[in-house]
Amino acid sequence: MSRASAWVLVALTGVAVWVGVAGAEEIERNFAGSAQLDYLAVPTNPNATGLTFDGFTTELSLKLAVDFGEHVSANIKVCYGCHGFETDMAFVDVRLADQANVRIGRFNPSFGDFPLRHDPANHRASSKPLPYDMGRMLRLRDWNMSILPSPYVDNGIELNGTQWFSDAMQIDYAAYMVSGFKGNNDAFDLDFIQSRTGSLYYVDNNSEPAFGGKLSLTLNFSDVVSTTLGSSVMWGHYDPARELEYLIGGLDLYVRIGELNIRGEYLIRRTEFGLGSDPGERFRYAFTDTSRAFFIKEGFYAEAEYPITELIEILYRFDGMRRLGNVAATSPLRSTSAILRHTMGGNILIGRGLRLKLTAEIWDFSDFADEVAIHAGVVANF
Repeated sequence: MSRASAWVLVALTGVAVWVGVAGAEEIERNFAGSAQLDYLAVPTNPNATGLTFDGFTTELSLKLAVDFGEHVSANIKVCYGCHGFETDMAFVDVRLADQANVRIGRFNPSFGDFPLRHDPANHRASSKPLPYDMGRMLRLRDWNMSILPSPYVDNGIELNGTQWFSDAMQIDYAAYMVSGFKGNNDAFDLDFIQSRTGSLYYVDNNSEPAFGGKLSLTLNFSDVVSTTLGSSVMWGHYDPARELEYLIGGLDLYVRIGELNIRGEYLIRRTEFGLGSDPGERFRYAFTDTSRAFFIKEGFYAEAEYPITELIEILYRFDGMRRLGNVAATSPLRSTSAILRHTMGGNILIGRGLRLKLTAEIWDFSDFADEVAIHAGVVANF
């Protein structure tokens, strides 16, 4: 079925490109970017190198968008962060109609709300919500990062579109087929380094695509009140033998009341792991049922942003994650482990397109000592 679907999508791509190129007109270009320098300190643990990427980190985003006419556009985006340089976008959009746009190349598969604004200039905190955190969460190695580290970038094809039913109601959808996450045979979890490193040529590791999609509903109640509710799903095998699968689901909610923005998301991932030749030595807990060779990782965040003056905006975020299931014999986690975090802070406008970010975080771990983290950063968008 996956190969048949691939041929159908390839044929659809060919038709879309032909229609788009046939309607190409005047070329328009747009260049934009953002850069952030952030300093992370952990007062409760001054030597926090083993816990997280503390100290100075830089995030950079540079994007070039080219419109070839009404139906065809291309986007190329390069980002820089803890992982080094990454091609975050390299795709072509062929717009057949508002309800049918074909995206082809390397892109961020549609999932949830936060990945739409993962660039540092597009969100007010220095860190990302725990379900999407990549390198700034404490104990990131013990937890193998988050549920869906953002930005998640992959090669593939996506069909998306928008349908307006009136000025007050809108439905957006996306369905895609991508290479998917990667990992080893008999792995404990997804390997996020394999999934994004160029040393493995950015190609599929098991000759099988992963599938996913998103559906959201937007309601505009008035000029000052609106809301969006979305749901997302992603499924695939991540090992070369195509025996270990992952399934990710998510719900997101956005509410705007005047200048107050409220967001919340819930993510859950079910990930199968390899038992190996001797599960008794490989895992901490004995298996009474080997069919339960998987773990669950779930997380949430709720945040609010409000500008109290033209120059100062405040924010508060409450987020957390929980992991359920067996763990490696060497892991410090238990069969049930959890994190809760409070983030408080604000942004100060210090110039056109230039902001100062100040946030404090209180971390509550079930398996480790609690911690306090402080971020101070400067972000510019252009």
